[in-house]
Amino acid sequence: MKKEVIEKAYAFAKEQYAAMGIDTDHALKQLDQVQISLHCWQADDVGGFETPDAVLGGGGIQVTGNYPGKAKTIAQLRADIEKVMSLLPGKQRLNLHAIYGDFKNERIDRDQIEVKHFQSWIDWAGKLGIGIDFNCTCFSHPYANDGFTLSSKNEKYRKFWVEHTKRCRKIAAEMGKQLGTPAVHNIWIPDGSKDVPVDRNAHRILLKKSLDEIFSIEYPKEYLKDAIECKLFGIGSEAMVVGSHEFYLGYAIKNNKLITLDNGHFHPTEQVGDKISSCLQFLDEILLHVTRGVRWDSDHVVIFNDEIQLITQEIVRCKAINRVKVGLDYFDASINRIGAYLIGTRSAQLAFLFALLEPTEKLKVFEETGKNFERLAMLELMKTKPFGAVYDYYCLINNVPVNDDYVAEVAKYETEVLSKR
Repeated sequence: MKKEVIEKAYAFAKEQYAAMGIDTDHALKQLDQVQISLHCWQADDVGGFETPDAVLGGGGIQVTGNYPGKAKTIAQLRADIEKVMSLLPGKQRLNLHAIYGDFKNERIDRDQIEVKHFQSWIDWAGKLGIGIDFNCTCFSHPYANDGFTLSSKNEKYRKFWVEHTKRCRKIAAEMGKQLGTPAVHNIWIPDGSKDVPVDRNAHRILLKKSLDEIFSIEYPKEYLKDAIECKLFGIGSEAMVVGSHEFYLGYAIKNNKLITLDNGHFHPTEQVGDKISSCLQFLDEILLHVTRGVRWDSDHVVIFNDEIQLITQEIVRCKAINRVKVGLDYFDASINRIGAYLIGTRSAQLAFLFALLEPTEKLKVFEETGKNFERLAMLELMKTKPFGAVYDYYCLINNVPVNDDYVAEVAKYETEVLSKR
């Protein structure tokens, strides 16, 4: 798309929004504050590098599809992430799982991982000028085969996972220290029961005990931020998930941790966007894992739909861009994986921009004066405003492909790189 066309369209959009009291230039400056953490596991179907040709198995995770071009080495995965970032406006982060360590073909069990196994990741991120977020990996391991990790009644297994998570927090803190930006360490476990359990309480007592042990070591907040991720159900835990929303929200509030809200982890009729302002009343910060659940937690590529729209609107309306950490969390192997990254990230950015271009104060006046017809009419009117032209301009000033130009870039990368793997 030609620069003159983009600039002309933006000038028109700017005028349209200005008539409603909205400064598009200011909105783009605010959008720059939104750093989306790109999940490394989209590039290789959550395989990791613990063992050669690792294949995901167990723990409530299911990747569908076998599209060519999966990253098979650390070098390939980093190249893919770099390619993705080169086609995105703004600044991103990397979200890394513990199984993606640089183990140099040595078998290192998870209760033995150290900073040295991730130093090359830290150095790589430093060269790119980005931050890293981190996750313990409590699935796809023999000690998770019975469906329980940090809440396991097998004390050997429970202690193994406690030690693993302790080490992950230490690694994450070092990432934050070296890179000069706090690493968010997120705990998600698959623990639960496929069929009706009798002693739910015992497992939750054990999970609380494990978390207390894990968090007994404190790290400076400028290095590390701790998050705990809830879930309603998963594969193999349809009847009960130990780390429910109620459990983790209570623990987070009591212990000043971030609650992680994954919009694929709740009942289809629940809206994560509606939970944001509630959680922010009691927590300093929250972590969002943005995905697209279809009928269940199926982790589809994020698109610009009503769900992501409400989530970003609530963040902006709460003036909480700096209090909400945002990461993507889906794994689609049925389409080009690089394209999946770009669609998801650009859709999330577009949703944030749409929210930033909302005449919120005017809508609040309508609301407070009982003018609900006028409020709804304006909300509908905003859907037809040229926010796409504003996003195109954002891409232009960031020197990345505009509109659908990135599609050709992805096709070229597939021909020159992915198809040769």
